[in-house]
Amino acid sequence: MTHKPSIAVIGAGMVGTCCALHLQNEGYDVTLIDRNGPGEAASSGNLGCFGIASCVPAAMPGVIKKVPAMLLNPKAPLKLRWAHAPKALPWFLRFIAASRRDRVEAIAKARQTLLNRAHDGIDPLVADADAKHLLSQTGLLFTFESEEAYQGASYAFELRRQNGVKMDLLDGNEARQIEPMLTPNVVRGIRVANLTHTVDPLRLVQALAALFERRGGRLVHRSVRGFDIGPDGVRAIRTDDGALDVDNVVIAAGVWSRPLAGQLGTPVPLEAERGYHTMFHGADMPMHGAVLSVDRYISVTPMMDGIRAGGVAEFAAPDAAANFVHARMVRRQAEALFPTLKSQSISEWMGPRPSHPDSKPVIGRSPRHKNAFFAFGHDHLGLTMGGITGKLISELVSGKTPCVDLEPFRPDRF
Repeated sequence: MTHKPSIAVIGAGMVGTCCALHLQNEGYDVTLIDRNGPGEAASSGNLGCFGIASCVPAAMPGVIKKVPAMLLNPKAPLKLRWAHAPKALPWFLRFIAASRRDRVEAIAKARQTLLNRAHDGIDPLVADADAKHLLSQTGLLFTFESEEAYQGASYAFELRRQNGVKMDLLDGNEARQIEPMLTPNVVRGIRVANLTHTVDPLRLVQALAALFERRGGRLVHRSVRGFDIGPDGVRAIRTDDGALDVDNVVIAAGVWSRPLAGQLGTPVPLEAERGYHTMFHGADMPMHGAVLSVDRYISVTPMMDGIRAGGVAEFAAPDAAANFVHARMVRRQAEALFPTLKSQSISEWMGPRPSHPDSKPVIGRSPRHKNAFFAFGHDHLGLTMGGITGKLISELVSGKTPCVDLEPFRPDRF
C-alpha cells in the first residue's frame, strides 16, 4: 500500500471528528486537535436532531422588516449584545442581502444537497462505533398555536416541499395523538416522520472519537494559535504547547475557525450565533419524538437523561459570558407548550453556533494553500452535516470527485 501523508484536523466537535474518521477510512495518519474534549463545545448541547428537513435558511424574504423589532423585543428569540454590534453589522448586512427570494431558493437547494446525503456520511460511522443505541427515528413534529403562525410559515414549508421533504399535514387533535402532552392550544401540526435524533449528542461524539482512537488516531488537547507557512503551504500548526509538523491540515473548529482561516489568507464572515438550552433532568413526561414550536421559537427533544428544550439566537463574542435569562425564557416556553412538564432538577447551557450570513457552511480547499482544507460554519446543522462534510473532505484530500457539488460552499464565495 502506498504511504499516505499525515493530516491534522483542528476541532473535535461533530464535524471535525467525522472528518478525522473519514480520513482514516482513506488510509491517512490523522491527528485530532482541540483544547476541549471531543464534543464538549457547541456539539454537546444541541437539540440532537439530524435535521434532514432543514433546508430553509435563516434569512427569508421580509426579514429586513422583522429584525429591528425582534432585537428590541425582550421575548423575541433574536438577541444582540450591543457592545458586539459594530463587529456584527457587516454580517447582518450580508444576511439581509441573502434574504432575496432568488437567493433564498438557491441557498435552500444547496443546503438540501448536503441534507440528502447526511445519513450516508454518518450512519456507517455510528455503526462502526457501536453507537446505534444513541439514535432514535421517531420523527419531528412542527406545531402551530394559531392560523396566523401556520400561514406565516407557508413559504418555508413550500421550500421544503420543493426540495423533496416528505411531510404530513395534521390538525391539532392529530398532533396530540402523536404527542398527547401538548397544550390544547395547538391547532395544526406538520410531521416529518423519517427524522432521526440522538438521545445524547455529547455521548455520540465521544463514541465516534473513541472509535477514532481505537483505529490508531491521536487526540491532542492543545489550543491552536496559528501556522508556520512554507513555500508548499502549511508546514506546522503552532499551539500553546509547541508546534506540530503537518503534511495537510483541516480547519473544523466551529466559530473559532474564523481567525484561523484568516491567518491562511481567507477572511470569512463567521459569527457566533449562540444558542441556549434548559435540560429537564429526570422528567417523566412521555414524549414520542422531537417537537419544534413555530409560535414559540423553541425545540423540545426527549433525551437519555430527561427532556431538553432549546432556542434563541444571540449574537455576541463566542467566549462572552452566558446570559442565562435566555435559557429561562426557553424554559417558560417549553412549560407552556407542555403544561405537565416537570423535572427532578434543571441545568442550563449555552453554545456558540458557527453561522455564515448565507446559512451555508464552508467546505473546500483553501484558495491560498493547497494542503489546507476548510470545514466549518454549519450553523444549526453541525450534527446533521458533520458526517457528510467529513466524507466530502476525505474525498477532496484524496483527489476524488466529491459526491456533492461543492461550488455553493466555496471558501472564497464571500
